[in-house]
Amino acid sequence: MMVRIVADWGTSRLRVWALNAGGEVTGAATSDAGMSRLTPDAFEPAFLRAAAALLPEEGPVEVLICGMAGASAGWQEVSYKAVPCEPITRPERITTRDPRLNVRIIPGLSQSAPSDVMRGEETQVAGFLAAHPGYNGVICLPGTHTKWVRLAKGRVLSFRSAMTGELFDLLSTRSTLAGLTGDGWDDAVFDEAVNGAVVSQTALAADLFGLRAAGLLSQAAPGATRARLSAILIGQEVAGLRPIWQDLPVALIGDATLADLYHRALRAAGQRPERFDAAELTLAGLRAAFEIYREEPQ
Repeated sequence: MMVRIVADWGTSRLRVWALNAGGEVTGAATSDAGMSRLTPDAFEPAFLRAAAALLPEEGPVEVLICGMAGASAGWQEVSYKAVPCEPITRPERITTRDPRLNVRIIPGLSQSAPSDVMRGEETQVAGFLAAHPGYNGVICLPGTHTKWVRLAKGRVLSFRSAMTGELFDLLSTRSTLAGLTGDGWDDAVFDEAVNGAVVSQTALAADLFGLRAAGLLSQAAPGATRARLSAILIGQEVAGLRPIWQDLPVALIGDATLADLYHRALRAAGQRPERFDAAELTLAGLRAAFEIYREEPQ
């Protein structure tokens, strides 16, 4: 039976699936060998360890990878494709040492004005378009670097990235707010704060210092301060990027917990987004990518 291996290689983890000829998942594996833990020469051994139970004893086996494996610090650098373009263009073949492996990496996307890049999210976008080919709207992909992607006629027209998740991590663990944003969470505080953040007229930096002052003066619970910090960052991101999503449908693709926070922020801003499962769309995008080069001579 023919086996195809597909993988999503992120900064913090690697996910691998085996597909049969019909595109059905016949096995899966995960690893914490994300790009941040590897040097370029360690990618192939890391992949072989993660996919050991999925690989046939003899090759060749088709392997298709999206995400950070194609970054400059990845397995082998694969150039970006400039928008406007289809979310997935022809995956690029890379050199491997193991003779069983016939590996291709999906290119990321780039934008010149304003400058922006993505790797991995384009595959989820392609998975979404496989089920919604006529979509004319915006996809929001919450994450460490949240992506807002404008789509029409099956193409990515433009996109913007926001470092909101990274800012939250830095502020909650390494800034003067760190001692005020410990464990815990308060949903009611998040909803109250995000309603204010999406219409805030004050500077983000001033709102953030207000959290420190409130923590010192009123001794707010760490969970409440943590929720308020998240609400301020996400709410002001949503508000600042309103020109991108205003008067258009918005689809949310991401981790359930984080996508829920963006869903609540967008609703507070007057939008009614739909939510979709990120893992399912990643797989759908990888299946679609196989079709792009299936007629290519081997």
